[in-house]
Amino acid sequence: MSRAKRTDTQSPALHGADSHDLIRVHGARVNNLKDVSVEIPKRRLTVFTGISGSGKSSLVFDTIAAESQRLINETYSAFVQGFMPTLARPEVDVLEGLTTAIIVGQQRMGADPRSTVGTVTDANAMLRILFSRLGKPHIGPPGAYAFNVPSVRASGAITVERGAKKAVKATFNRTGGMCPRCEGRGAVSDIDLTQLYDDSKSLAEGAFTIPGWKSDSFWTVRVYAESGLLDPNKPIRKYTKKEMQDFLYREPTKVKVEGVNLTYEGLIPKIQKSFLSKDKEALQPHIRAFVDRAVTFATCPECDGTRLSEGARSSKIKRISIADACAMQISDLAAWVRGLDEPSVAPLLTALQHTLDSFEEIGLGYLSLNRSSGTLSGGEAQRVKMIRHLGSPLTDVTYVFDEPTAGLHPHDIERMNDLLLRLRDKGNTVLVVEHKPETIAIADHVVDLGPGAGTGGGTVCFEGTVEGLRSGGTVTGRHFDDRAALKETVRTSTGTLEIRGATANNLRKVDVDVPLGVLAVVTGVAGSGKSSLVHGSIPAGAGVVSVDQSAIRGSRRSNPATYTGLLDPIRKAFAKANGVKPALFSANSEGACPTCNGAGVIYTDLAMMAGVASTCEECEGKRYLASVLEYHLGGRDISEVLAMSVTEAEEFFGAGEAHTPAAQRVLGRLADVGLGYLSLGQPLTTLSGGERQRLKLATHMAEKGGIYVLDEPTTGLHLADVAQLLGLLDRLVDSGKSVIVIEHHQAVMAHADWIIDLGPGAGHDGGRIVFEGTPADLVAARSTLTGEHLSAYVGT
Repeated sequence: MSRAKRTDTQSPALHGADSHDLIRVHGARVNNLKDVSVEIPKRRLTVFTGISGSGKSSLVFDTIAAESQRLINETYSAFVQGFMPTLARPEVDVLEGLTTAIIVGQQRMGADPRSTVGTVTDANAMLRILFSRLGKPHIGPPGAYAFNVPSVRASGAITVERGAKKAVKATFNRTGGMCPRCEGRGAVSDIDLTQLYDDSKSLAEGAFTIPGWKSDSFWTVRVYAESGLLDPNKPIRKYTKKEMQDFLYREPTKVKVEGVNLTYEGLIPKIQKSFLSKDKEALQPHIRAFVDRAVTFATCPECDGTRLSEGARSSKIKRISIADACAMQISDLAAWVRGLDEPSVAPLLTALQHTLDSFEEIGLGYLSLNRSSGTLSGGEAQRVKMIRHLGSPLTDVTYVFDEPTAGLHPHDIERMNDLLLRLRDKGNTVLVVEHKPETIAIADHVVDLGPGAGTGGGTVCFEGTVEGLRSGGTVTGRHFDDRAALKETVRTSTGTLEIRGATANNLRKVDVDVPLGVLAVVTGVAGSGKSSLVHGSIPAGAGVVSVDQSAIRGSRRSNPATYTGLLDPIRKAFAKANGVKPALFSANSEGACPTCNGAGVIYTDLAMMAGVASTCEECEGKRYLASVLEYHLGGRDISEVLAMSVTEAEEFFGAGEAHTPAAQRVLGRLADVGLGYLSLGQPLTTLSGGERQRLKLATHMAEKGGIYVLDEPTTGLHLADVAQLLGLLDRLVDSGKSVIVIEHHQAVMAHADWIIDLGPGAGHDGGRIVFEGTPADLVAARSTLTGEHLSAYVGT
C-alpha cells in the first residue's frame, strides 16, 4: 500500500477548525439557573459539583444535552420526528460548540419481564446466532432460541398471481424459542378467586371485594348483574358449570344495560387487563395491596423459569444450552466463550467476548444475562448502558453521566474512574455530575454550582481546576477533604434480629444476628449480597419500614405536597377557615382553572415540531380558579402557600391563625431530611434523584415500625449534606428505632455502631459474612476490602 509523502516540515498555522475547542453556554435560565454562563473545554473530563438542588442537572442534562439532542432530531424528516420524543428548546441565550450528546443516565430500565440484561446489551442476540450455527441438535435460525419469539404454524389456500391466477395450498412454520406456558416471562400467575368475591353472596348482595368496584358502577358490577347471562340473585357458589364459565372466562360479548351498549367480559381476563397488565409500581397503594393479596407468581413449571421452549433448551454446545449460558455468572460465561475455538464463527466470538469482558471491566461480572433489567439498581442500570459505549469507534462526541459511582464500593470507584478517563482519551468530551471526591479529583475542569439549593442556587460559584476548587472557599471546596472520624463510643444493642440459613440469590446459608437499637451498616462490594440479605432475608412480620431505591412515580401534577399527604391537612385548614368544601383547594378537582385544567401551563402540540408549554393566561400559572384564590388562611391564598419553601411553610403553619399541627409534622420531617429549600408545589418531575429519595424517606418516617431499612441513603447527597443525614440517623436511633443501612459511603461506615461486611467478592465469589463488629475493629483488622478502604479514609 502506497502512502503520500509529507513535504512540509514546519508546523502549520492553527487551522480554523481547531479553534472550536469550547462548549459555550450563555444566559441559561432552565429551572433555577440564574443567567448562567460557562465555557467547558472539549475533549476533557469536566465534573459538575454542588449541593443537591443547586442546578447541576438543569445545566448539564436540561440545557446542554437537551439542546444537542433537539438539534440532532431536527435533522431527520418530519415523518421520523413524529415517532421521536419532542424536545422544547431550553431557555438559554447562546449555546455554541455543541457535539452529539450521548446521555448515560440513572433512569431505571423497563420493568417488562421479557427485558433482561442480555437483551438490552445485545449479548443475547449474539448468543442466539452462536447456538443457531453450532448448537446440536440444530433446531432452526436464531429466532428459535429467542424467548420473545413464539412458534407459529399456519396452513391454507393462497392465490398466486403468476400468469393465470391459481389457488394453491401452502403451509407456514416459524420456530420460536418462547415457552408456550409462560409466554417468555419465566413465571406464571395464579389468581386467588376468594380475593375477588364472596361466593356466599349474590351479585345483588355485593359479592365483589375488588377495590373500586361499587355496586352502582355501570362499567364493572352492573354489567355482570344486568347482562342477562347470570342470575344476579343467586349466590355465586350455586352457579352451574356454564354460568361459572361465563362469569369467569367468557370472551368479550356485547350486552345492553338500561339501553346502553356495553362489553361483557369474564372476570379473570377483566382483572388481568385492569390490574395485571399495568406496572405494579404505578398502581395506587391500596390497588397494589390488592394485587399482592389476589395474585401469586410462581416459577413456570414447564421451562423452570428459563423462559425458553423445550427445543431451545435441548440444543447444546459442549453440553451447555443457551438457557444454561444465560443463567451463568457473566464472568464464568466469558471463560466458557473463551474456550470455544470455531473458525467459522470467529468474528462473532470476538464480538461476544468483548461484550462479556466489558461487563467484568465495569464491575458487573457478577450479573447473569437472564437477570430481569427491571431488578437492576439505578447505578447498575447506568453501568449496563455504558457497555455499548466502551468499544464504540465514535470519537468527538459528548458523553453525559449522572453520578456514575452511585451504588459502587470504594474499590469499584477506581475502575469507574479509569473508564471515564479512557472515554476522554479517545477524544471525547465527558461531562459528569458527581458528589464523590474520588471522581472529582480526576477532573480536568470543575464547575461548582450553588451556593445553596432551589432558589438559593443556580449560579456558578467556581470554574477551574481541582486544586483551585480546594482553595476556592465554596461549599464543595470547604468540604472536599472532610473525613468522618470513628466514634469514640458505640451504642449497645437492645436485642437482635435473627436471620438463619439465608440463601436468596448468591447468599450461602448465611446466619447473622443484626443488632437492634443501634445504627447497623451492611457493607461489601457491589453484588456481594447486601440487598439479598437485608431486603430478601429479613423475616416477615418483623415490623420493618423499608426505604429502597425504587423510583418515585409522579406526573408533572404531582408535587411534594401531594406525595407526602401534606396537601390534605392544608386543604382542610383552608376549608374550615372559609366554611367551604376542601375539594375547592385541589388543582386536580373542583378548584382547578378550567383553561389549563389545573396544570398552570398549556401544552401546545406542534406536530412534527417540539411542543410548547406556555403559562396559562387565565390563572397566570397559579392553577386555581380566581374565586378560589379569594379564600385566605393566615393572610395567604392556596397558590401562595404552595409557592412557599418547606422552611417558610413550617413557620407559617406553626403559629397564628394558620396553626395546623398535622401539616407541621409533615413539614418537620421534610426539613429533617434536608429538603427545607423545596417549594411545596414544585413538580416531582423537576426533582433530582437525591431529592426524590429523601422525599421518600420523609414520607416513610411517618409509618409505624421499630426497624428502618435504608438502601444507600447517601445517593445524590453532597459532601456537606452527609453530616446532616448522619444527624438524622442518630435522631432515629435515639428515639428508640433500629436503623439498618446498606451503604458504600465511608462516612456512614465510620459513624456506625456495628458493621456487617459481605464478600469477599461479588456474585458467587460473595454471599458470605466476612466481618461483624465495630468500625474500629474493622479498621484495625484490615482483613477485607471494606476494612482497607475505611482505614485509608479515616487516616489510620
